[in-house]
Amino acid sequence: MLNLMAFSSMSFTLPNSAIADRVVVEKKNRTLKLLSNGKVLKSFQIALGKNPIGRKHLQGDHKTPEGIYMLDRRNEHSRYYRSIHIWYPSESDRTEAAKHGADPGGDIMIHGLPNGFGWLGAAHRKMDWTDGCIAVTDSEMDEIWEMVPDGTVIEIQP
Repeated sequence: MLNLMAFSSMSFTLPNSAIADRVVVEKKNRTLKLLSNGKVLKSFQIALGKNPIGRKHLQGDHKTPEGIYMLDRRNEHSRYYRSIHIWYPSESDRTEAAKHGADPGGDIMIHGLPNGFGWLGAAHRKMDWTDGCIAVTDSEMDEIWEMVPDGTVIEIQP
């Protein structure tokens, strides 16, 4: 007979979900990859800013930045289904914007679809539609949310 007292006092270690230590976005290919020790754990198709070619230089240009940044905080109650903030602008982004007498902007995120529009699913990727953010489906955002801790480096490539 199974000794339930002994069974209930045993501890079990469940396998952890894979955790990413780096995020790489390839704007040209419209992909976001979660990596751990250089190995791709998961890859997602994305939508970008409405004007995706080239580096972001100023607020309102609808470009997604390019460079190396950090994912520094998350918002479960954003206007979009969950969002993870990208620590933009960097010092070089500020310097470049200042050369043009412009504000570099900010509030660049990885996020799901606008609240109430989750039904769009993958169809949102048919065109670039954000103000400079990186958009995925709501279910993909759930995966990214679980796999990417705050403080993770994100590299956004042309």
